[in-house]
Amino acid sequence: MKVLIQCSVISLVSLTLLACAGAPKKESAATCRAALDVAYKELNFAESEGFAGSVNYTKAASLLTAAKTNQTFESYDACVKNANKARYYIAESKKG
Repeated sequence: MKVLIQCSVISLVSLTLLACAGAPKKESAATCRAALDVAYKELNFAESEGFAGSVNYTKAASLLTAAKTNQTFESYDACVKNANKARYYIAESKKG
């Protein structure tokens, strides 16, 4: 009986820890996805406005490729960081 109680307690603690560990990852994944969506929309708009030839546009496109790769490998913090950098370069490409 004592072993059964110990196994039950260990199982509950393990499940609780696993649930807590999974929560931030889902939140980070959603943030990454949202950042990529916004950045790609801005990149497409910049392209439609004729800014596709600028160096900053090229930097932004490269950073978005890196962010997408980060997303694929579940490195969500790096994904958000690269997407935000890309948005900066997209804004700079519009300035000229």
